[in-house]
This record gives sequence, structure tokens and C-alpha cells, in this order.
Amino acid sequence: MADHRSPAIILHSPQLGENIGAAARVMRNFGLTDLRLVAPRDGWPNPAADTMSAGAFDAGVTVTVHQTLQDALEGITWLAAATARLRGIEKRVGDAQGAAQVAHERLGTGKSAIMFGAEKSGLPNDAVAVADFLMTYPVDTDFKSLNLAQAVCVFCAEWGKLAIGPRADEGDNKAGLGDLAPRDELYRMFEHFEEELERAGYFFPPEKTPLMKDNLRAALIRADWTRQEVQTFRGAIKALALGRGKARVLRED
Repeated sequence: MADHRSPAIILHSPQLGENIGAAARVMRNFGLTDLRLVAPRDGWPNPAADTMSAGAFDAGVTVTVHQTLQDALEGITWLAAATARLRGIEKRVGDAQGAAQVAHERLGTGKSAIMFGAEKSGLPNDAVAVADFLMTYPVDTDFKSLNLAQAVCVFCAEWGKLAIGPRADEGDNKAGLGDLAPRDELYRMFEHFEEELERAGYFFPPEKTPLMKDNLRAALIRADWTRQEVQTFRGAIKALALGRGKARVLRED
């Protein structure tokens, strides 16, 4: 049975409507209903997706379309990125079973998402940088080609194994932490931090700025931020930007 707390599936820049429909079909097979598309090449709605979905959209799979990944991550507190390449960015790495296990354990603490890249190019580096977990599949090195919908299927099947059993207690928060910060709040924190670093002349030389930002975001994302921690960190950024001795005035105001 579908559960609104179950992970969202994000397709980043998908090209073929047939793959979107096939992905929706396998999602519904295993109780997943939240499908988010980032800049689909052929737009939406797409008749080719309807044909391949086997009625999944009528059976409860909802599709939202977003122009940017940041918009698609609204409300998401944990993100796994499907990739065959580790990109040189330090991340937790595991397989589909590991990703499904973490997502299942977090049912009571927030909304997870599993992100897949375009058919030809996969995920861009800036998308991988904001993921908590890199999900890889043990495919044969002599034949690595995996269809997008097939890749979605591998995760969904692992999710289904767990979803059949007892659900995580919705009120359970093992770490005793506050509400986890959704990705939109983290993005605003990243942007705030990067703006101040820009003003301080941190990003040099200019051509290395994108990589430096990706590495900063990758490091920060591992902290599993709560909303309170995000607010605290942004307050610290403001204090540093104001300069020594002025933070107290800001608090008093």
C-alpha cells in the first residue's frame, strides 16, 4: 500500500517519456507514488509516458515538474543519488539495499528522495554534491549500460522488501533531535554562506569556484542538519559578516 512518507523518486533531466512512464509503473508496483521531474526534455504531460505507465498515474502516482533541482527538493531531508561514478567528492556510498534501508529508517523523521540522472549523461556534479548518499549498482564492468527505468526498478524492489514489513514508528526519533531541515532551507543556508565567502574573496581562482562550492556543500551536507542548527549556523554567518563586536548589537535588536 502507498504511504505518503515513502521516498520520492526524482528524475533529473529525463529525455524519454517512455522511461518516465515505465519508472512510474514500477514505483506503483512497490508502493511509491511521489515522482518529481526536473526539466524533462520533452516537457510534461507526455503521451509516451502514459502508454508505458500501465495506468500508474490513475493508480496514484503523482507527477510534479520543476525547473531546478532546488525546487524539486522542497521538503526533502535525506537524498540519495544514483551514480556509477564517485566523482572525487567524499560521500557515504552504498547499494540499493543500503539506500532503501536508510530511507526506511527515516520514515518517522522526514521525507527521503532517490535521484536519478538523464539517460545519456547521468547526474551533474552539483546535484551529486547535495546528496547525502551515493547509490551504486554492482553491474558487470564489461557492460554497464542500464536503462533509466530499470535503474529505478532496482531501488523500488529493495524498497518493497522493507515496506512489506513493520513500518518505522512515525514518532520515533532515535537521536532525540529536532525536526530535520528540508533541502530548501539547506540551499538557502548554502547560498548565504557562499555569498559571504564571495565578499571575503575566498573563491580564487575564479575557474575553480564551482568545484570549491560543490566540495563545501558536500562537506556540510554530511551533518544531517536540523532546522534549529540551520538557524544557528546562519546566525553565526551573519555575526561573522557584521564583524567583531557587532553581533551583540544584532541580537539585542
